[in-house]
Amino acid sequence: MPVRGVVAVCGTLALSACAAHYAQVPARLDLQPYGRVALVTFTTDQANSELSVAATQRFAEALLATQSGVELLELTSADTSLRALAASGDVSTLAQALGREKNVPAVFLGQLTVSGVKPHGLLSVAGGARVSASVSAELTVRLLSTSTGGTVWRSSAAADRTVGKLALSGGLPSVAVRNPDDAYGQVVSELVRGVTRDLRPTWVKQ
Repeated sequence: MPVRGVVAVCGTLALSACAAHYAQVPARLDLQPYGRVALVTFTTDQANSELSVAATQRFAEALLATQSGVELLELTSADTSLRALAASGDVSTLAQALGREKNVPAVFLGQLTVSGVKPHGLLSVAGGARVSASVSAELTVRLLSTSTGGTVWRSSAAADRTVGKLALSGGLPSVAVRNPDDAYGQVVSELVRGVTRDLRPTWVKQ
């Protein structure tokens, strides 16, 4: 029993020593001073509107999960009379107009760019062949001051996933195919994790 007790104490001390070498660093972007911010549904082309809505919702969930003391006003172009401004791409004027109409000090705006399924091929000297297809996307989000229209924070991320593979070796084919919708869903999740990295606290070794 004494030996076991010594081992347990040593283990506890070792864990404490390891933990002492790490310190939490606050999130680079602290929204609490704003108190209330707006989030406009990310823009994209019409064909990818569902993905844009999904990315916006996941961004909102990540923001509220990592930032405390912040009220988030979620808006779409249909929620405001600013549809023409949103379509024009004049983000500064849009931000200032939202500040006047919604009484918010800052607003998040984002742009989602999604590719279609892209094939890739490779031929070997031995006569083998390998063909694959992938989907990719890029998300850019920025926080604008509604008093000046200036950008106070900006983040972007890119991601891709393979949706199918075809390999030919020794005259025998090998095929692997997945649902592109599943791949797009994983891409959106990775994009949101990437652009929200500044909203999360981190741990650094000291």
